[in-house]
Amino acid sequence: MAIPLIPLAQYKISKLICGTNSFLGFSHFSYAKDSFLKRYFTVERIAEVMKACLEKGINAFVGPADQKLADARKMVEDETGQRMIWVSTTYGHKEKEKQAEEIKWLAKQKAEICLIHASYTDSHLISGENKIEGIEDLLALIREGGMVPGLSTHRPDTLPSAEAGGYDVECYILPLNVIGFLCAIETNWQAEIIRRTPKPVIIIKPLAAGRVMPYEALSYVLANTKPNDPIAIGFMSREEVEEDAGIVEMLLTGKGEMKLLYSPSKSLVEGEK
Repeated sequence: MAIPLIPLAQYKISKLICGTNSFLGFSHFSYAKDSFLKRYFTVERIAEVMKACLEKGINAFVGPADQKLADARKMVEDETGQRMIWVSTTYGHKEKEKQAEEIKWLAKQKAEICLIHASYTDSHLISGENKIEGIEDLLALIREGGMVPGLSTHRPDTLPSAEAGGYDVECYILPLNVIGFLCAIETNWQAEIIRRTPKPVIIIKPLAAGRVMPYEALSYVLANTKPNDPIAIGFMSREEVEEDAGIVEMLLTGKGEMKLLYSPSKSLVEGEK
């Protein structure tokens, strides 16, 4: 079974999509890891992971307006003839003018989907009034650039506020994971808001930036979100792509068995074979 495709506006994207924080050096862990990631992930190495994604039926990645990602996508397309769908975001600028500049840049890169970054969305949200100041012009600019508009947020109240406000938004980004890392409220409430939102919600931080093991992380997220919610995982290697895609397939089909990790200390607990 390939990773299933789900509708997002006029596109069909894979249920599991590629995150890019690791590619760009955002570890959410330490300065040392950030530094290593920035040095390690050349355009060529990013492209190798993207190619592994395509081989497993993962046809999209989520990431900001960054030249490194644009170059890696082009390299993959040149080498494979396949174009990954770019679920793009702006970067974390609070200034409307800088947001507009990045939207125009992403349109030139032919990104298919564009979401306003959480730093802008969340700092301009007036939740009680179902209002996000200045967002209409930016969403219109995304449409003018031929992209599907959306909102990235770390505030779960953005979703009902934007829906009630009638904004031209076709998808959202929101963190969710079993330990509540970067979740603004209790995870059961965060998950409930995601499920109440009919539009696709792209789930980020499902592994809590490496703090939760993949099987446990994906079991929780798949059980607590909608079928049309894509799940974004930042892969460090071809091996991680293959393992995580296999876990998603196993959880969706109910077929297969998760192998336990082995280390020398396990001889104390595994008993007689």
